[in-house]
Amino acid sequence: MSNQGYKDLVVYKKAYSAAMAIFKESKSFPKEELYSLTDQIRRSSRSVCANMAEGYRKRIYPKHFVSKLSDSDGECAETMVHLDFAKDCGYMSKETHQLIIEEYLQIGKMLGSMMNSPEKFAAKKTAN
Repeated sequence: MSNQGYKDLVVYKKAYSAAMAIFKESKSFPKEELYSLTDQIRRSSRSVCANMAEGYRKRIYPKHFVSKLSDSDGECAETMVHLDFAKDCGYMSKETHQLIIEEYLQIGKMLGSMMNSPEKFAAKKTAN
């Protein structure tokens, strides 16, 4: 492990990669979607990562850690809804949609596992 904290988590790497795939795909969305679907899908996909990072830094407090992971999981679900809209509006191919959805399904399972066993990620309390 390179000791980069949350950046070393497989789930974080998957979420970051998926968010970047969405960013690249959404560049071709119609201009009229810029301030709606394009903005929403980019924000929710990035929030999966951001909430994970925030929670990881607070993992000394298990309840806060689980709460932020729950937020991350919620953003994961929101992103999947936006992906469905992108596909059904014809902005994304079925194949690309399926690949990215599969990633988010895995991310959701991994977040669920982390929420069920937060002690595996607990930080050591430091003495002052």
